Order: sequence, then C-alpha cells, then structure tokens
Amino acid sequence: MNLFAVKPLSRILAESEGEHALKRTLGPVQLVALGIGAIIGAGLFSLTGIAAANHAGPAVVLSFVLAAFACAFAGICYSEFSTMIPIAGSAYTYSYATMGELMAWIIGWDLVLEYAVGAATVAVSWSSYVASLCKDYGVILPARLMASPFQAITLDDGTQGYGLINLPAIFVVVVVSLLLMRGIQESARANSVIVVLKVSVVILFIFVGWAYINPANYVPFVPENTGTFGHFGWSGVVRAAGVVFFAFIGFDAVSTAAQETKNPQRNMPIGIIGSLVVCTLLYVLFSYVLTGMVNYKDLNNAAPVASAIDLTPYLWLKSVVKMAIIAGYTSVILVMLLGQSRVFYSMSRDGLLPKLFSDIHPKFRTPWRSNMLFMAFVGCFAAFTPIKIVGEMTSIGTLFAFVLVCIGIIVMRKTHPEIPRPFRTPLVPFLPIAGVIVNLMLMAGLGWENWARLFVWMALGMAVYFGYSRHHSRLNLPVERANK
Repeated sequence: MNLFAVKPLSRILAESEGEHALKRTLGPVQLVALGIGAIIGAGLFSLTGIAAANHAGPAVVLSFVLAAFACAFAGICYSEFSTMIPIAGSAYTYSYATMGELMAWIIGWDLVLEYAVGAATVAVSWSSYVASLCKDYGVILPARLMASPFQAITLDDGTQGYGLINLPAIFVVVVVSLLLMRGIQESARANSVIVVLKVSVVILFIFVGWAYINPANYVPFVPENTGTFGHFGWSGVVRAAGVVFFAFIGFDAVSTAAQETKNPQRNMPIGIIGSLVVCTLLYVLFSYVLTGMVNYKDLNNAAPVASAIDLTPYLWLKSVVKMAIIAGYTSVILVMLLGQSRVFYSMSRDGLLPKLFSDIHPKFRTPWRSNMLFMAFVGCFAAFTPIKIVGEMTSIGTLFAFVLVCIGIIVMRKTHPEIPRPFRTPLVPFLPIAGVIVNLMLMAGLGWENWARLFVWMALGMAVYFGYSRHHSRLNLPVERANK
C-alpha cells in the first residue's frame, strides 16, 4: 500500500455520516467559548510564572506576543481547513486529505502530546491551586499526595523530599471524562458557564493588580543572558515563547468539534479566530500585571497567581480568584480531552486504531470508550509527571502540528484548487510559509531535551503504525464497508 496515498475529500465527507455520526449541536458562541475554555488555563495561570522565572523575566510579555504571531498564522490556516473539511479530527483529517496516510498518522500521534499530555499539565496545576485554596481555609492537604514522585517538595514536617502521587489531579480527570461521556451539549453548556466566570476573574485580576504593580520589578525588563541559550536575554524570550505557547493551544481544539457544529463553514472561523484574538489581548495584560506585582525570580511555582494575590489586602479576592482559576482549569481539561477523543475517533474510523475508539454510545452519541481510555492514560500522566516536563512536551507537539497544517494549505491549493473555500487563507504561499518558519523557530527554542522526547514518542508511533495501523487501514475499502 502507498504510504503517501491521500484520502479523497469526497470519501472523507461521505464517511462522516451514518450510524457512527456525531450530533451537530454547537453554534458560534459555544465554539468561541470552547476556544477560550481551552486557551485560558495553565499557560496563563501557571506556565507564565515558570517561563518568566526561568527564561524571560518581565519580557515574558514579549514572549506571549511572539507566540500569538505563531498561533495567528496557524489559526488562519486552520480556519480554511475547518470550512473545507468540517469533520472531526482536526489536523489529522487535514493531513490525510493533503499529505497521505503516513503523515496523517504522524500528526494524529503527535496530537496526543497536545491534547492528552496538555490535559495532564493542567490537571497538575489544578491540584496546586486546590491545595492553595484549602490552605486558606485551614485545611492542609498531605504534601506527598499532591505531587509526583519526581517532584521535589517541602514535606508536612518541613523537611525536603519527593511526592508520591497527585491524587487531586486524578480526581479532576475522572470527573471531566465522565461529563464528556454524558454528551457534547452538556459538556459545552458547563464549559460556557465556567468560561464566563474565568474571563471575569482574569479581567478583575488585571484591574485590581494594576494598583499593586511595583515598577522596580520591570528592571531589567530583559534580564541579561547567563551564557546559556534560552536562559534570559533575547534567546530566553524565544525559549519562553515556546513554553507559554502551551497557553494558546485551544483555538485548534475548536476544529476537532467541526463534525458537531451547525453550519461549520460559517461558524468554525468565528470560533477559531475569535477565541484567539480575545485571549491574546488578555494574556498580554495579565502577564504584564503579574510580573509587575511579583518579581520574576519568585514566580517559579505551579500557582504564581496565588503568590500575587497574597500581596493584596483583599482577603475575599484571594478565595474568589482561586476558585475561579480552579473552575477555569476544569474547562481546559474538558476541551483537551474532548479534542483528544475526537482525533482518535477519526483515526479509529480509518482503521488506524482499534474499533473501540470510534464506538458511539447508543444514547449519548459520544465516543465513550475512547473517553474512558484517556481517563486512565491522562490520569496516570497527571499523577506521576512534573508540570514542567509535560508542559514543554505539549508545546513541542502542538508546534509540530501547526507546521504540518501550514504546509497542508499550500499542498491543497495545488492539488485541489477547485474545492469551495468559504474561508480562504490570504497571501498563500507566503503566510503559510511564515507560519512554518515561526513555529519551527519556537520549536528550536524549546531545547534538545524536548526534541529528544518528541523523537522517542514518534519512534513509538512508527512502531504502532507499521505493526498495526498499516495492516488495518480502511483506505482501500469501499465507503460502504469503511462506514461500518
């Protein structure tokens, strides 16, 4: 079988119907809310502090701007694809229609780093904020049950040690997975309520925190490089952009819900670009206030916003903001797990993964078995892996996906110029090429350790593909048989 054989667009659309079809219920407002629900989370509330403390200092504000540019290029390309191929699967489906099955498998496998590992990252930070909130009310949770075995912590007796397991992180993954099994409409409604709360609190933090900015914390705005690439200086700004890039993965998760969207040709660009614009503005203001309130050297923890709030006299604000952050994290986990299950749903429909990933619940019309499997996988990852490692793994996986999507736009313009495009990417091929360059630059800034993890993960994926997927592919089957 030709490893680079593309899947005809007519076939992709035909296979989206039938007994395994997902229910179309989402409108533009819900799509924007899904995007914001995924975007505003660990990247803003947690990784902002880590990136500032370890790489960019106050110039993390510029890192957010750089990351936004990379996302803007990819977001515009995603918008064209999502209106042209309004099917679940996101970049996986787009790659199948443009660059063939092998590349589609690579991108689908890579998306596990974005969605599943991303959900684990947020769950770890969720746990930290739960511990902080409980401490405000005099409840001290056991330190060893709040951290991974590889994370150095201060134990309950004041001595230094390591965690055992992150139980709260497991808890939130289980609860969210059960909600997703219940139905997309119910999940979207819960997410919309949380998003309103989360955005309100971000705006409140910006307005209240502005009065407590200490100008001295901005000096130097770009700390001098220590002699190591990515450790402050302008290389640190680039490295931090790669780290906080995680904060923007969400607009592309909107595209995974294309098959559950009403009038996707109109609503998908609104959801993708709208959520990206709103969040970029909030990110720049938020990071400016955070690094102005707290010196960047004191932000190297999983709950930096809690440190900033503790500097204010508003005792009521501390609990309110922390509760909103916890709720906001929950929505991020929801959208990430939603995106992951939909990608594997599409891969399973193509025969590249076992059938259980595309089994639809007869009542709820959701890929519930896929949700259940990722509940176990993500729960274990969140329980035993430190936040810095999972956060950077997510970023490099996402950047790689964006590179392939930008390339895919150029390929589709050459191979399928006749296909209707309700939304067209401007300045092709220049804009997609710029997207490829910027995203590769951010990948380079993440360091060799993350490249090594990416290659190991991809090597494992190749073993699965050549050992199972290639032999079970339905690409050469008639549509009627492939749809069963």
